[in-house]
Amino acid sequence: MAELKELAKFQVPLGGQQIELHQIDHIEGGMSLLRVRIREGKRFTIFDIDPETAKQWAESMQAWAATQNPEPQ
Repeated sequence: MAELKELAKFQVPLGGQQIELHQIDHIEGGMSLLRVRIREGKRFTIFDIDPETAKQWAESMQAWAATQNPEPQ
């Protein structure tokens, strides 16, 4: 059995995909995971990832985003 807590929900401007982030706490084992749920029309893609993978993914996305809109000098 697992307990879900919604963390964020947003829609991608181009393409219209809906992205949801949830924390999953497994009651019996005490493990927490991040669930990334992407809805594209009637289709869903779901990833359950551990904290270290979430950190690597977030850092990679932030690094990429930082290169897309450089600050004016």
